[in-house]
Amino acid sequence: MLAAILLAFFLFPNPVSVRAAGDDAREEEYFRAEVVSVTGAGEDRTGDGPFQTVQEITVRALSGSLRGREVKTEQYFEILPSDDHLAKVGDRVVMLRTAVAGEESYHLTDFYRFPALAWIFAAFFLLAIAVGRWRGFTSILGLLFSVSVIALYVIPGILDGKSPLAVSLIGSFGIALFSIYLSHGLNRRTSIALGSTLLTLGLAAFLSVVFVAMSRVYGLGSEEAFYVQMGMQDVNMKGILLGGIILGALGVLDDVTMAQSSSVEEIHLANPSLPFSELYRRGMSVGKEHIASMVNTLALAYFGASLPLFLLFVMDKTRPFWVIVNGEMIAEEIIRTLVGSSVLICAVPLSTVLAAYVFSRKGKKTVSGSGQG
Repeated sequence: MLAAILLAFFLFPNPVSVRAAGDDAREEEYFRAEVVSVTGAGEDRTGDGPFQTVQEITVRALSGSLRGREVKTEQYFEILPSDDHLAKVGDRVVMLRTAVAGEESYHLTDFYRFPALAWIFAAFFLLAIAVGRWRGFTSILGLLFSVSVIALYVIPGILDGKSPLAVSLIGSFGIALFSIYLSHGLNRRTSIALGSTLLTLGLAAFLSVVFVAMSRVYGLGSEEAFYVQMGMQDVNMKGILLGGIILGALGVLDDVTMAQSSSVEEIHLANPSLPFSELYRRGMSVGKEHIASMVNTLALAYFGASLPLFLLFVMDKTRPFWVIVNGEMIAEEIIRTLVGSSVLICAVPLSTVLAAYVFSRKGKKTVSGSGQG
């Protein structure tokens, strides 16, 4: 996610948008700024309304057409979660300048977080390289390649009106083909993991289509989906839902198939004479433990990302629990979790049987060659 944000920062420049509004032109410009003074912070009652926290802020523009100039604005909070949301002198913020018929106004829209994100990103890079060494470096290259495929192929393809499901599936195949080799190297175990991943991705596409059709969800279960449809009336929201499920499944398949392939190879190296059945049995012994942990991990990942949503529904006392779960928003999350968990479970025996077959044949050749000598 962080890599995608940084990539988008370099790919898409900050525009100044101009829109017609009757006879007047409305101009908007975002720019970075530094807070140089804060006055008037406190509570103020406006009319008969509730108390509002008011801040009078002066900022110095750090970018855009106003660079170097100081402008003033005010902030109002009807509900202030904490004092951390108040601007302080020295804060870097994102400002919006709006001009209509020559009248300008300024609004503080958010804190400027890119420097902090850059440091976090750099720390992640250093940690991956320090612990993983060359493998850590190549895994980062694989991550950047994956982000590039999504940003430069999947998203533009969907925006151009292509099938979201087909574009996501092709993009996932490309990501798997190159990222797995970049992350794990060009060797036998990686090829087995890649073959297992591609086969299981096909299964993920099939299960996604079946589960979505059975549950009659249409990809409209989130606020983001609503805004996408408002901006693109012809977009296939169900296809976007299916594509997102496939891309999400790919993220866990790499881990499972590579782990199983590596486990079977290590068992083979410990005893090259083991036949196919024994390699498969021992590999599945490891795989069952992997299934138990990964299914729980995948579910917790989805639940954690949707925790505020679940809290909101629990607080809703106007609808029965079954009505809430029956809603499209919750149904989509359930389908994502179950498709991902299903393909993960199927990936374990598939990758294990492929690895056991390949390495058992290699063991036969080794034993035959040593016997002839």
